[in-house]
Formats: sequence, structure tokens, C-alpha cells
Amino acid sequence: MKKIGLISDTHGFLDDAVFKHFDGCDEIWHAGDFGPGVADQLAAFKPLKGVYGNIDDKTIRSAFPEHLRFHCENVDVWMTHIGGYPGRYAPEVKREIYTKPPMLFISGHSHILKVLFDKKINCLHINPGSAGNSGWHRVKTLIRFCVSEEKIHTLEAIEIGNR
Repeated sequence: MKKIGLISDTHGFLDDAVFKHFDGCDEIWHAGDFGPGVADQLAAFKPLKGVYGNIDDKTIRSAFPEHLRFHCENVDVWMTHIGGYPGRYAPEVKREIYTKPPMLFISGHSHILKVLFDKKINCLHINPGSAGNSGWHRVKTLIRFCVSEEKIHTLEAIEIGNR
């Protein structure tokens, strides 16, 4: 079993609450728009996987891919920053998500926390919202969940305060 801390859209700001809420996690996954300094802080704390977002500079883009597809505890995971959501997938992911759907699709960008199941492709979609201070969202959010034996479970949506 792996316990995952999922975060996105930090835009160069990392709230101290992230470390408290992700302390028991095995890995941190960042769904893009790190901003300066965030990747280094997270990687020094826990093993880090991530994708670059539309605001990320060449340093982040050289360290992280645009799309990351991998397996965690036999769960096929696809993470990208601008991915859309069930019924409204982004054009650059639409074809592949319908022909080779993952079990878990993670995106960021919208600053809207969403957990939706796409019945058409039997896939869980998660967007952790935004944990940063930039953007139009009012509350900073994170998600914590577990992956084990081909299952995603014990999902928690966490509010870490007003931006």
C-alpha cells in the first residue's frame, strides 16, 4: 500500500500545512504549475512525481514531463496539468484516454477540486484544486489517498486555509 499526497497549482507558494498533512505519505504527486522553489522543497521532504504546468519555467520543464504515465500498486496512473475532466477532456488527451484509459487520471489547472468517476472508461478522475495563493480560488486544497492491490481508496479532500 502507498499513501499519496496530491497537490497542484502552488504557483511558487508552499503552505506549511502541506508538510503536516503529507507527513504520513509515502510519495507526493504534483499536477503542475509548481512555480519557483516548490519542487525542491517537496523533493527534500518526500519522493516526488510531477508534471509541468503552463506557468512553469524551463527549469521545471526540464525536470518534469508534460504527461506522466506510470503504475502504482498495479494501478495505471496518468497525470497531466491540462487534462480536462469526464465529458470535457482536453483535446490533447481525448483520443488516448478513450483508446487506452488509465484507472486513475489526474489533472490540475482549473484550481477546482474535483473527484469524478468516468463510467464510460471506468476511470477515476482527480483534480486536487489549488494549494497556492495565486488564482481565483478562495480556499487552498490538497488530496490524500491510498493505492493498494489495484484499488484507490481512503481518499480525503483537505482544506488548508483561505488564500
